[in-house]
Amino acid sequence: MNGVTLSSPHTHNDNSVSRVMVLVMLALLPAYAAYLWLFGWGVLINTVLIITAAFASEAVMVKLRGRDPIATLKDGSALLTALLLSIAMPPLAPWWLGVTGIIFAMVFAKHLFGGLGQNSFNPAMVAYVVLLISFPVQMTSWLAPASMQESPLTLTQSLDYTFTGHLPANSAFDAYTHATTLDQMKTELKRGHEVSKTLASPIFGALGGKGWEIINTLLLLGGLWLLWKRLISWHVPAAMLATLFLMAGLFHLINPGHYPGPLFHIFSGGALLGAFFIATDPVTCATSVRGRLLFGFGVGLTTYIIRTWGGYPDGVAFSVLLMNMAAPAIDYFTQPRVFGHKS
Repeated sequence: MNGVTLSSPHTHNDNSVSRVMVLVMLALLPAYAAYLWLFGWGVLINTVLIITAAFASEAVMVKLRGRDPIATLKDGSALLTALLLSIAMPPLAPWWLGVTGIIFAMVFAKHLFGGLGQNSFNPAMVAYVVLLISFPVQMTSWLAPASMQESPLTLTQSLDYTFTGHLPANSAFDAYTHATTLDQMKTELKRGHEVSKTLASPIFGALGGKGWEIINTLLLLGGLWLLWKRLISWHVPAAMLATLFLMAGLFHLINPGHYPGPLFHIFSGGALLGAFFIATDPVTCATSVRGRLLFGFGVGLTTYIIRTWGGYPDGVAFSVLLMNMAAPAIDYFTQPRVFGHKS
């Protein structure tokens, strides 16, 4: 009797790169829709420009490597990177800003390392940090939510400003923009004002910034959905958010007038986006269970340090890149015990 021997693995969970990318983007969709609704047409314009540039640069790089661009574009990785960057971009950024960032991400942070699965750093965060350091004025000019604007920009007006820099007649750029809550908090604390007085500003809501607390709540729900679908493990987001929460809570107890509370840190800035959608990137994160806990702890700790004593209001992108750098060392020192090894 002739038997057929099949190679392992004998069972699998039907996951593929494209399926994972699609599900992650679905988890991001409610928060993205809220971002568009709250901050206007500039969000959509940014997204279209960034996605277009992502596809073009991805196709060129894949072609230069002698591979089929269509097959690579279908995996959804370029689209997800573009979507993450567009969420992190100011809604009224000039057209060239996001395009420059995503091209840098695709070329230098992804393909020069060998493409998908070979990159050492998260491409979206590399793009964000490069833009923030190179163009700080443009990257910190954030729109106020539409509810706080006297006359929100229409689609035509948003397109005009994105491509030409022109606003409607008798309108000033300052009439549409304001500092982020983290930036406002850092600035006011440096001036000697207390947390409670700063939180009285109209840009602050119940948990974080007006509008942003809605977006961050939807990011939290999307992240929990990813956990339920078992597309990510709980170790990195739990360790990161718990560390950020405990650090903020400890210093708030020591001096509540100078250090904002933990919920403010969780629901302001990119903490929830970073915890569930960026720090959990399986390529650039630590791989062992203990390593993921250490990785998340490091992201949370450095985020709080940068926010509190650093030069930038938010520290999630810098923290993720620093821990991306440390991931190989973390994996080396947290390898699980080899099966059959005697202690």
